[in-house]
Amino acid sequence: MKRGDALGGVTLDTGALLALERGDPRIRALLRRALANGIVLDVPAGVVAQAWRGGPRQARVARLLSDPAVRVPPLDDVTARAVGLLCGRSGHHDIVDVAVVLHARERGHLVVTSDPGDLQSIDPSIRLAAL
Repeated sequence: MKRGDALGGVTLDTGALLALERGDPRIRALLRRALANGIVLDVPAGVVAQAWRGGPRQARVARLLSDPAVRVPPLDDVTARAVGLLCGRSGHHDIVDVAVVLHARERGHLVVTSDPGDLQSIDPSIRLAAL
């Protein structure tokens, strides 16, 4: 990942945050490279809600979320309605997965995920990096 790549940014799903929490070396390396190269990192608010349980185990996740280069886009009214529509069209019922796909698709982001099949069932064209 370099600044000049066509990569618009990276969106993390819940599995990526849980992998970070476990200390997975692949996600740690990916995040280090992204931050070092100024690549946009987004963690949609629903992902944070799904993964966050607090406590000392989540120190890595807390550190990531507090980094000024990491954005946590909200699930506002407009986005919530778009997610609902995409749930209906795709037949997928996990609103967090659908919100991740919608967010990444709108921004041209790569999605880092532990469940590539789930996200591809929503949008087969979404760019994924599987953990």
